[in-house]
Amino acid sequence: MQIADKTVVQINYTLKNDSGEVLDSSEGQEPLAFLCGAQNIIPGLENALLGKQVGDKLDVRVEPSEGYGEVHEEMIQKVPKENFEGVDTVEVGMQFMAQAPWGEQPVTVIKVEEDGVTLDGNHPMAGQILNFSVEVVEVREASEEEVEHGHAHGAGGHHH
Repeated sequence: MQIADKTVVQINYTLKNDSGEVLDSSEGQEPLAFLCGAQNIIPGLENALLGKQVGDKLDVRVEPSEGYGEVHEEMIQKVPKENFEGVDTVEVGMQFMAQAPWGEQPVTVIKVEEDGVTLDGNHPMAGQILNFSVEVVEVREASEEEVEHGHAHGAGGHHH
């Protein structure tokens, strides 16, 4: 069976940035399960997997436009330290949920100075070229419930 819309796919993967640093990997864990066509994974990887089947191995280079998008400067802003009342030490790399006009937004601390803290609301992998090494380990038809819920169930998915 080939990977197509409304199939549940399980993959083993390693994700590296352009300098070869491993950013994420399923090694030593359950394979990643996703429902194809439900925007469970980034478009560049999903498109490269279409038509593949169990046992296929591939290397996929994903540009930011097909990954987590470009860096948007307006998503980076400096806020007063008072915004972090109750937090003992604010350090670079810490993540918080911030209120945005559209709801809660994860932000990452990128700079701490006397006069404030600089937060980045971009996805941590925005603007990066992503290099995936992937092995397809399972492909099956999605159940009606999985299609309705928009994600895979069972091993590697939800609703264990």
